[in-house]
Amino acid sequence: MEALKEAIRRYGRHLGNGIIKVDAFLNHQIDPALIAACGQELARRFRHLEPTKVLTAEISGIGPALMTAYALGVPLVFARKHKPLTMGDDVFFATAPSHTKGGDVTLLVAADYLRPGDRVLIVDDFLATGATILALARLAQAAGAQVVGIGAVIEKRFEGGRDRLRPLNVPIESLAVVTGVEGDRILLEGDEATDRPG
Repeated sequence: MEALKEAIRRYGRHLGNGIIKVDAFLNHQIDPALIAACGQELARRFRHLEPTKVLTAEISGIGPALMTAYALGVPLVFARKHKPLTMGDDVFFATAPSHTKGGDVTLLVAADYLRPGDRVLIVDDFLATGATILALARLAQAAGAQVVGIGAVIEKRFEGGRDRLRPLNVPIESLAVVTGVEGDRILLEGDEATDRPG
């Protein structure tokens, strides 16, 4: 996913406290060709697990999750952060702390859309602390569904989320890995080799 890494290098900004702004192409303005390619790559990596649903959290995860679901030919379900009037009372919910918003966020999914026997692939824009993805996994488990994999467009390895997700015992794939930040510079896995002189 060199195109993704190049977009991070070009447009990504470190705002401090580990918060990386990529809203020029991923989670405010979306580059459709790039995010479609991300979805195709995630689908390629997880297709053998035969997911029947892709699950994400609104809003930022919807773009890459939709493209992944489209490439897999399965429905996308996104957990809502606010209960609309159209949602009945039969819902699953889980709470997760929000790194970018501060405070806790409640995620809700109507029971109609996550069922026992579903094989759920969780896809999100970021894997950071793992809190949101763990909440999504709890939603799937409450529905009697099986989580079969976790995919992220960007992983912030230095926040430890991958380690927190290991007890789920499923494959975890990230398309780009941020290993750290130095001032304004975002360090990507694999860049170290290209940065060495000679």
